[in-house]
Amino acid sequence: MPRDPKQKVHKDFNEGIYHRPPTGPSFFVVGVIAAIVILIGTYFAFAKELPFGNPYEVTATFENSATLRATSPVRIAGVNVGEVTDIELDGETSNVTFSVSDEGQPIKEDAEVTIRPRLFLEGNFFLDLRPGSPSAEPLPDNGSIPVTRTQTALQIDEVLTSLQQPDRDNLRALLDGYGSALSDTPTAEEDKGQDPDVQGKSAAQAINDSFRFGGRAGKGTAQTSQALLGEESGDLATLVDSSGKVFRKLASRESQLSSLISNLAVTAGAFAAEAGALEETLSELAPTLEEAEPSLAKFNEVLPPLRAFARELTPGVEQLPATIEAGNPWLRQTRLLLQPGELGGVASDLRNAQPKLSGATAALDGLLPALQGVSRCTTNVVIPAGDVVVNDGFSTGAPNYKEFLYAAATQAGVGGNFDGNGQMLRVQAGGGPTLVAAEALPGLNLWGFSIQPPTGSQPVRPSGNPPVRTDVKCASQDLPDINGPAAAPGPASPRAGVTP
Repeated sequence: MPRDPKQKVHKDFNEGIYHRPPTGPSFFVVGVIAAIVILIGTYFAFAKELPFGNPYEVTATFENSATLRATSPVRIAGVNVGEVTDIELDGETSNVTFSVSDEGQPIKEDAEVTIRPRLFLEGNFFLDLRPGSPSAEPLPDNGSIPVTRTQTALQIDEVLTSLQQPDRDNLRALLDGYGSALSDTPTAEEDKGQDPDVQGKSAAQAINDSFRFGGRAGKGTAQTSQALLGEESGDLATLVDSSGKVFRKLASRESQLSSLISNLAVTAGAFAAEAGALEETLSELAPTLEEAEPSLAKFNEVLPPLRAFARELTPGVEQLPATIEAGNPWLRQTRLLLQPGELGGVASDLRNAQPKLSGATAALDGLLPALQGVSRCTTNVVIPAGDVVVNDGFSTGAPNYKEFLYAAATQAGVGGNFDGNGQMLRVQAGGGPTLVAAEALPGLNLWGFSIQPPTGSQPVRPSGNPPVRTDVKCASQDLPDINGPAAAPGPASPRAGVTP
């Protein structure tokens, strides 16, 4: 019977595929490798760290680790940076070991850790880590944070247990008394002997007043505390060590110390005998300091220039020995000049000059007061009046003394030498359609033509000279009102529209 052609094709196909044994790993090995890869990828996806690495760990000591447990998160500013890996009791304290990822490093030696509740009243806690100041040294791996820089979260049951009924009553009475002490107005008896600044004020008002000085006092205290730390690391420890040496030396001089204390007692007794005067002195101390503060501030401003002056003076001081040495020959000649043989001629010349010097000195008694009056007049009247700006239609915005100098310079230019006959004032006459007249003398006009009619004159020419007060000193007279009513604009001069 003939074979089915389809069966023949299927057999030939199978023989074409499997006529050679398979090469490479078997399906079982491939499946095992794929399962291992999937397990490793799943671990990395959830653990997010290498299992064979050595994470950075720190141990912190707490008085009470509360309900903290392993795998509790560690956070810096609310961001998870690690977790608790181990909790070990050590007597009355607990040593908590936790890891910190690279994102949370570095951790400094002054780092602080606090156990905080993760959810309210749930008993789930985490470590709130403050990595420390940037200037501190880094904390090494497996380093420790002492119990002085750790804190434990306060439990609500501890608060409720501490505030029992008697304690709450005592706390209420304390708050009521404290409030009364702050808000009650003092009586006249209570005000007796108090500082005048706080008399009649409640304690709260007096405390508020003290804040005006507390800011500066706090600043000074902070500066003092900063100065006590020294300029370099270990200065404070050196100070404490040196203080210990001083006290040991004082302890070794017990008899001398007893005499010192006796003398101090006598001094204190003397102060006590003058308690009234001392109290008055202390009461005046604060106003004195307030008055002296501006002077001290000015003195503080003078110190930098004084230091600069001292630095500039240093080269001169260095040259002073050479200057003295160079002046010694002159001093020797001067000493010879003052010998009796030479001194007689000098004395004779001085005797002849003395009457004239005396007369000149007597004449100065009248000259110096006059010069003083001129100086005060110049300072108090002339200079301030010259600094005033004339506010007229032709004002340049400059003080009037400058405008006077401008006019003087212009006048000097106009009146320069014209020819060999000497100085002449050259005037360029104007012209125009408008006839104008100016009164030169009463009843006598000067005529001319201008381009436009004059609109006014400022200031108006006064009818006479201003009064002269010879009985009043110039320095005490009032400043002239240059921009006052007398300087207001007046009618035109010369005038237009006048018929000859």
